[in-house]
This record gives sequence, C-alpha cells and structure tokens, in this order.
Amino acid sequence: MRIRTVDAFTSTPFAGNPAAVLLLEDATSFPHDQWLQHVAAELNLSETAFAHPLPPANPAPGPADWALRWFTPATEVDMCGHATLATAHILHTTGTATGTVRFSTRSGILTSTAHPDGSLTLDFPTAPLLPTATPDGLAEALGVEPRTVLHTGDQVGDLLVECRSESEVHALAPDLKALAALSRRGVIATAQAEGPSAEYDFVSRCFFPGIGIDEDPVTGSAHTALAPFWSARLGRTELTGLQGGARRGLVRTALRGDRTLLTGHAVTVLDGELLSTP
Repeated sequence: MRIRTVDAFTSTPFAGNPAAVLLLEDATSFPHDQWLQHVAAELNLSETAFAHPLPPANPAPGPADWALRWFTPATEVDMCGHATLATAHILHTTGTATGTVRFSTRSGILTSTAHPDGSLTLDFPTAPLLPTATPDGLAEALGVEPRTVLHTGDQVGDLLVECRSESEVHALAPDLKALAALSRRGVIATAQAEGPSAEYDFVSRCFFPGIGIDEDPVTGSAHTALAPFWSARLGRTELTGLQGGARRGLVRTALRGDRTLLTGHAVTVLDGELLSTP
C-alpha cells in the first residue's frame, strides 16, 4: 500500500506542516477504525489522511468524488486543512484527479481546486467567533496576558487568543498540560504582523494537546477562524497568515461569508510502501 508524506502550505521541503496520505484507490469503504488509528500513531505526524474514491451516482454526478478521514496519533478529528491540501496535492500530482475535487468528510463536502501555478484552494466552512469568558488559568498556561479571547464553535473547538504583538506569539512557550484542560482541541494564539510586510498580514501558532499534538505547524482549520477575525480588524476579505514555530508556512485566506477559501502550495517529500495492510 503506497504512502506519501507531503509538506503542506509551503513550496519548500521540510517546512510547512507534514501530513501522511494514503489513497485507498481500490477500496469502496474505509478499513476498520483501529487499523486507521494504528497507522496514524505509527507515523506520528500531526495528521494522517485516508481517502477512497466514491462511485458516481447515476444519472448525475454524485455530491463527492472521494471520502476523506483524518487521524492524529491519538484520535480522529472532524476537520483538517493541511491534510486535505496534502491529499489534493497527491491526487493532482499523480494524475488521479484534475480541476476541482469534492471530498465527503465529517465536516460535510469540502472542495479543492488546483491552479496553474501549482497552488491549491480549499473551500471550508467559516468558523464562528463566539464570545466566551477567559478561562481561569489561561494566562498562566500561555505565559502571556490575552488581549482578546473567543471560542471557535463546536466544529473547530479552539480558543482563539489575541496576543499583544507578533514577537509575543513567536516567543510563546506554553504549559501544554495546563492548556489541555482549557479547550476541547486547543488554543490558537495570534497577533497582527509587526510593521509593513509584503508577505503576511497576521501570525499565529496553534497548540492542540487535547488531541495529542503539542504544536501544529500550519493549521488550515484554524484559518477558518483567523480569516473572519482579522478581516474584521483589517477591513479586507483577502489576507495572508504566517503560522508556526520551528516550522512555518503561509496560508492565503479569502472570506466569502459562511465559507472561507484557503490557498497554499504543497510538496511531496516521501513516497514509500506501507507493508502492514488491513
């Protein structure tokens, strides 16, 4: 069974966010959940994506082309942007798909569209930004005093925390055990870019100890909340976010009401064979 590792939201190997991709091209359903979770745990990346083709409905095309699921080393997740981008990248670079691909997921139908420059655009639901009380212990867990705290709703499940500066975000060294008790998935820490930048408008880092990921390098799903937050602050619907600590990547966002478009590049860094089959 062929397996690839793809660095997503970057065009440079060993940057962005790595995801493993398994295309189950001859399958009509997913293997049992325990096997999927074992594979994700073995690979130990922030997410592993599993996809199998869906038969076309007659006489009209079906609502989706591929079924897609995502697993961290510890659990299955409802939404994952970078592993979706990685899956779409493999589908297009191997000639398995062209144009727009529709994925059936736990978050509904998600689409990916390829562009001539090699970038891909994902169409995801926009996350709500819900008022919430600042949890006791959040400042101590993060090591900084939050400027703004919002909740991103059930589908994303994070606290969005605005910090005072870009440099404060880059310097974060949170107490991950304490953070795990404060939100279902984790915390998105963000700030406006310092000074004029031609490359990005805001920065973020994402800590998800609740699902077995200490820090996720570049998180597409987080940008479904970051896009409306910074679009409202900056007065523009199209922005670029820089995310990451040691590994970084860029996500171009376009707010379209209840949908958010996420655009980025991806690069395959490993192509091998998984010897343990279901």
